[in-house]
Amino acid sequence: MQDSSPKIACRSVSVVATIMLSVLLAACSSDNDQTGSAPVSQVEEGKQIFRFDTFGDEAFWTDTLRMHEVVGTSVDPTTALAVGLKVDSDALPSEVVQGIQNGSVSLTAPATTVALLKLNAVVGVKGTVEAQGGQDVLTKIGITCALCHSTVDNSFAPGIGKRLDGWANRDLNPGAIIALSPALSATAKEQYNSWGAGKFDPRHNIDSLNKPAVIPPAYGLADIHRITYTGDGDEIAYWNRYVAVVEMGGQGSFSDPRLNLNVTNGTEDLVSSKLPALQAYQLSLAAPAPPADTFDSVAAGRGKAVFDGPGNCAACHSGNTFTDANLRLHPPADSMAEPETPSYASRSATKQYRTTPLKGIWQHPPYFHDGSAATLLDVVQTYNTKQSLGLTPQQMTDLVEYLKSL
Repeated sequence: MQDSSPKIACRSVSVVATIMLSVLLAACSSDNDQTGSAPVSQVEEGKQIFRFDTFGDEAFWTDTLRMHEVVGTSVDPTTALAVGLKVDSDALPSEVVQGIQNGSVSLTAPATTVALLKLNAVVGVKGTVEAQGGQDVLTKIGITCALCHSTVDNSFAPGIGKRLDGWANRDLNPGAIIALSPALSATAKEQYNSWGAGKFDPRHNIDSLNKPAVIPPAYGLADIHRITYTGDGDEIAYWNRYVAVVEMGGQGSFSDPRLNLNVTNGTEDLVSSKLPALQAYQLSLAAPAPPADTFDSVAAGRGKAVFDGPGNCAACHSGNTFTDANLRLHPPADSMAEPETPSYASRSATKQYRTTPLKGIWQHPPYFHDGSAATLLDVVQTYNTKQSLGLTPQQMTDLVEYLKSL
């Protein structure tokens, strides 16, 4: 089963090293190594980049969109949580935790949002807070990879908890957040507000078309070379550079003649040197195993037989990675969301789709790049109908249980 949504959050390629657990540490580097074996120090560096590095995109979010003005004066924590922003509970000091619990810390005051940004507690958002006239003022704001590709476990409260890096934030409403900018026209605001939660259009600011796709996860990428859903690059670095420069507004350059696209922001490259470590961390993020007792193991066993046999799923979702992306891409007609207007594939560099890996698929509904399948059963039923598979209701139910087990 294919999904054809884009990867918006940062995808990077690195110089990867293999740790030899012996007397000597042998560093064997390769630009195309996608196995995820890298020195612990490089992975940790990438973790900090993924979570906290803006690549200098404050020049866009602050200087151009003036988001610091609206966030600092009008966005309280309740509003921020309502548009899908998350709070890292590990970044909260005990007095703030107690204040939230006893109500002495207001969740309806923009000043509390500023305080959370000062603590670096808002996942994927980096703020610069300065004391002015006896109060803290938000003077700069930027975003990081974690904004779209991390969430929290809600262990403290809904939207507040420990970070889950690589998990698609399907609660996030990027369009509604961007539409808060006082620098945008009413028409632009209307377009951004049309996206909805969990969706983003990474081509909108390039081709002016408007067809958002669901935010995909950033885990389970080891051993997969074409990590974007349209397979635009053979390395994770391709998409990380594209997103960092073209979408986030980071300081650096991106070029692809297939898209007739050349973008340079600023005079200093704050992107390239960070891509190796960023990839190392991303490749270390394994797809999450399904929670216990969330699927019927007996039915899943029958479902595997359907997957490998009459469902014809394994023809594309092959091997340990459940994708043939390293071998080939697929024409738009293979996507269950096509034909669509505008076609997402037609806006990409390859004009094709890759087969989506399935590990962790239980975690990130809705499915297909446009989110048109709300559940895994919807996915299976769509394939059964469009490909005339002739599966029985029992076979489809069993297949769903197998997918839930991956």
